[in-house]
Amino acid sequence: MEQTEQKYLIGRQPILNRGEQICAYELLFRSADSLGAANVNDASQATASVILNTLAGFGVKQILGNHLGFINLELDILMSDSLELLPKDMVVLELLESLAVNPALIQRCQELKEAGFVLALDDHEFSPIYEELYQIVDIVKVDLFVTPVDTLEPSIEQYRSYPFKLLAEKVESKEEFLKCLDLGFDYFQGYYFAKPALIEKKKIDEGGAALLKLMRQLMDDAEIDDIEKTFRSSPGLTYKLLLLVNSVSFAGLQKIQTVRHAISMLGRAQLKRWVQLALFATDDSHAMANPLVDMAAVRGGFMEQMAAATPRLRGNREAPDQAFMTGILSLLESLYDIPMHQITEELNLSEEVQQALVNREGIYGDLLSLAEALEQVNFVRASELLGPLSIPYSTVMQAQMKAYNWQAGMG
Repeated sequence: MEQTEQKYLIGRQPILNRGEQICAYELLFRSADSLGAANVNDASQATASVILNTLAGFGVKQILGNHLGFINLELDILMSDSLELLPKDMVVLELLESLAVNPALIQRCQELKEAGFVLALDDHEFSPIYEELYQIVDIVKVDLFVTPVDTLEPSIEQYRSYPFKLLAEKVESKEEFLKCLDLGFDYFQGYYFAKPALIEKKKIDEGGAALLKLMRQLMDDAEIDDIEKTFRSSPGLTYKLLLLVNSVSFAGLQKIQTVRHAISMLGRAQLKRWVQLALFATDDSHAMANPLVDMAAVRGGFMEQMAAATPRLRGNREAPDQAFMTGILSLLESLYDIPMHQITEELNLSEEVQQALVNREGIYGDLLSLAEALEQVNFVRASELLGPLSIPYSTVMQAQMKAYNWQAGMG
């Protein structure tokens, strides 16, 4: 029997700990057939099966890396034996707020907890009817849209007598994050962390300017002596780059000690990628857990994979690299107080890449818009963009999985 293409898209949003480091992701799956439906949360058993098979098969490590994955569960999936397919040490099962609290639900949750699963209550508001579940679940997610942060304190006091941890979701501003931090929340999720436009802008410093110069040199195939000279002019740049490179596992390879060593070990193309990522890295040992570094790498990696699969770019050997660079550079304007047209001029980018970055035009502009739609979990917009690109949904999922596992592929 002929198999029909599985038309699914994945959304992934980072969850951070109190140190603002990524510790988990919430995963959202959407069937293309349900994109226009009035209630996209009514997952059919067929959709549930694909979700479970995707996570239980080769995809789970690629999607999550070494982090936990939070997954929303409908009642039929929660009660199904197919949950046994999921790796218990890698997932958090989220109980939707729409689930009715009854003896059957409580018994099932107790069974899952005893089987080794981590359980969370999604979009939760305190109520005595959850008393028994409060003794079972590991995490309670509080929706700041439903319960504004300024009204939370009474609920927090009621939660303190229970053993679970608290996660604030839909954190939209630095002010909300700091208030939740003071209230004792353990985890945080929302567009404050996932959208770089909300991160405080800063002037591009000496190190950032040197990185842009270095990127231009690498694009122009400059001599290695000239590249090293740029590093010598900025000790902070050298530290930042080597910190970033050394923080990723090289499958047993030796640590990189010098710039020349990095170039010879990685090659110029890979060094160019480290330079691009270093623009987003913080100067600490947790550089790779920075949500903005992760977002930049995933966006660039996804666009690279999509360019290789785009019919309109077939035969263009430079397309994947151009697409990767477009994805990385598209975030710079939000991070630094520097206009995008100035970035494109300084780097002497091709007309196609410039139009993509400045106006979201052309093929690279379409791929960039697609990447942004998926980051914002705007599946309807993503589906609209896919039509003209003539790329199957299965290819998009494969591209997403490879991009999500970017650290493993950069060594």
